[in-house]
Amino acid sequence: MEQTDDTVGGMIRQWRTRRRMSQLDLAAEAEISQRHLSFVESGRAAPSREMVLHLAERLDIPLRQRNRLLLAAGFAPSFGERQLEHPSLRPAMDAIEQVLKGHEPNPALAVDRHWNLVRANGAIAPFMADIAEASLLAPPVNVLRLSLHPGGLAPRIVNLGEWRAHLLERLRRQNETFGDPVLGELEAELRTYPGALTRGPVVHDEGTAIVHPLRIRMGDVVLSLISTITVFGTPVDVTLSELAIESFFPADEATRFALQKMGLPSA
Repeated sequence: MEQTDDTVGGMIRQWRTRRRMSQLDLAAEAEISQRHLSFVESGRAAPSREMVLHLAERLDIPLRQRNRLLLAAGFAPSFGERQLEHPSLRPAMDAIEQVLKGHEPNPALAVDRHWNLVRANGAIAPFMADIAEASLLAPPVNVLRLSLHPGGLAPRIVNLGEWRAHLLERLRRQNETFGDPVLGELEAELRTYPGALTRGPVVHDEGTAIVHPLRIRMGDVVLSLISTITVFGTPVDVTLSELAIESFFPADEATRFALQKMGLPSA
């Protein structure tokens, strides 16, 4: 287990190590001397508020952890953290609703930093039907747990081993980037679920090498879907910075037709 140091210098050192940067690398990026950075990390020099934010920017530290750095350095947090229902976030949430609605009849959903469902469009409803383990649908719905749990969507996923490996790798990289213990616990839990690959890594042919398709059975058809992730650009609110929209697209014409057939009737 990684040892933690709650001093501002220790936290900067931990993030630098997480980013696989030497002191010289970070000093060059931040345009400061390596000696000064060494003094900050060891606690021999107290960084200014501007220096804390400058180093955090160079290390690409998430806003939530930037606030922690500021507190550790004795400064007030710089980034707000509002509830999703806060009036000031209404324009952003309206934009999310518009994106989700505009993506129909293709499924799309918005999740928070822990992959809990925040919003979904109408095309997601058929995928949530006939879930054997009802507790998976109790709020907050964790979409990764719902996807890979044997009582969730897993029995319908035709390429479960491949999709499971893809999701776990995404989660591992996300946890490495953000250093969030909740993500680490989620990854450990998901790795206990059945469905692991039994014959080494998947080797894609040239036609599918650029994406990891989700192949899921819906009734008597198998849908083939690819997805993209969208995040807000340059957010200054912690909650907003941690939201992501995952949009699924048909990977073939048969899936496109099936999604249109499953779509909600026009108003």
